[in-house]
Amino acid sequence: MRRFALHLLAAQPGPGSISYTSKRFRTRFFPLPASCSSLLFWTRFFPLPASCFSLLLLTVMLSGCMVGPDYRRPAVEMPKAFHYEQKDALDTANTAWWKEFHDPVLDCLIVEALANNKSVKAAAANVEQAVGVLTQTRAPLFPQATYSGDAARTRQSKSELGPFYGLAPNTSNSFDLLAGATWEIDLWGRIRRLTESARANLLATDEARRGVILSLVASVAGSYLQLRGLDEQLEIARRTLATYGKSVKLFELQFAHGQVSMMTVEQARSQYENVAATIPQIESQIAQTENGICILLGRNPGPIKRGNPLSRIAIPAIPAGLPSQLLERRPDLAQAEQNLVAANAQIGAAKALYFPTISLTAALGVQSSDLSQLFQGPARTWSYAGSFAGPIFTAGAIAGQVKQARAMREAALQNYKNAILSSFGDVENSLVSRRKLSEQLLAQERFVVALKNYDRLAWMQYNGGYTSYLTVLNAEEQLFPAELTCAQVRASVLEAIVTIYKAMGGGWVNSADKLTSPCVCAPH
Repeated sequence: MRRFALHLLAAQPGPGSISYTSKRFRTRFFPLPASCSSLLFWTRFFPLPASCFSLLLLTVMLSGCMVGPDYRRPAVEMPKAFHYEQKDALDTANTAWWKEFHDPVLDCLIVEALANNKSVKAAAANVEQAVGVLTQTRAPLFPQATYSGDAARTRQSKSELGPFYGLAPNTSNSFDLLAGATWEIDLWGRIRRLTESARANLLATDEARRGVILSLVASVAGSYLQLRGLDEQLEIARRTLATYGKSVKLFELQFAHGQVSMMTVEQARSQYENVAATIPQIESQIAQTENGICILLGRNPGPIKRGNPLSRIAIPAIPAGLPSQLLERRPDLAQAEQNLVAANAQIGAAKALYFPTISLTAALGVQSSDLSQLFQGPARTWSYAGSFAGPIFTAGAIAGQVKQARAMREAALQNYKNAILSSFGDVENSLVSRRKLSEQLLAQERFVVALKNYDRLAWMQYNGGYTSYLTVLNAEEQLFPAELTCAQVRASVLEAIVTIYKAMGGGWVNSADKLTSPCVCAPH
């Protein structure tokens, strides 16, 4: 229903083609302003003389012009390509990229979030509100019909009638039933400019809703990948803690038999306690990340189901794109442009206040002092009239509104240009982040392999009596944080890909928009 209303109300009331036949006037597929349909409605119920109808038709034809500037997209200097563009990038910006991670749990979480997220529902309500504003704003383009009825019995006072008291009844009845209509002819385009502004605000609100969907999908995917990275860090910490625990027990046994000193036992115990202190920190981060995901899903805070481990999550392809395509792909840029369109239309609406407003009023009904004769021929009554009014001296009130509208347009223009520059920066930052994180991950993995060899050789020398336990302690104190960092960087590489898709936008937002319906895949 929302999309239907949006499509219906976003239609611009402007020149069109109609076919109409009457006794006084005949036209077929003749281009007329939108207000002509209102004129045909008017004359159907309130027939006018031919001269009056011709004058009204001329007035309506002149209403096809509007004061104020028409919108033209401003020229913006754009780079030809992104500096850190991936050479093997694919055209995947219009696909449901989160499915390329090949994790069914992640897919279900995104579906659930799109169906239940409160921010998405609030954004949809904002769109409905904007539809109502547009409907209200464009209503004066058409005649406003009303009805009224009245029944009264009146007694005049004796003092008021004076010497005529008694010559005629001093009580009287009055009954009337009237249908009326008023219509402001939008000769200078004030209402149409306001409608143009309201329509742009509606489209901007809908783009804001799509921006919420974009951010939501990226937030759910990024938080889930971060959670799986924390899970891997917790697994490393627990595995290391178990290994250190065995070492402590072994050294305590050796100390009991006089094979090692108490210093060696305490060195091993310090390693154990250091890792033990790390585990609660990781578990706290996991719980907080789970709670954050639950809020995105529209749930109460609680645990999150897991899917594939981090090492088995596939890496999606990098989306290809040009800087110029961002203007059509990113909802925030489309929103900024529609805000500029709305501000531009307000200039014309303000300028139209310099010119007079022209209004038509009419009434048709019945009026009688006898209820039984209310619907008989003699009781029929009608009237129609026209009026105009315009400013002479306003002490700068209208000029101030025009100046305000121009300033608002300039601010919207600068915001639009700044949004474009920020979007270029977002894409460049996400591309370079992904590239450098990938390089960091390769180096970190080599570092971990080297430390594992170092640890293995240190134990061999210690067990052979060639070195003290300090060498082993030094190797293991470097290995544990290096493994944690490796898991963290591995998750960051996947999160960087999510950030790229978020920065580039694309047709995938439309695919996600289709999922904003009651969820059938909600793993609790």
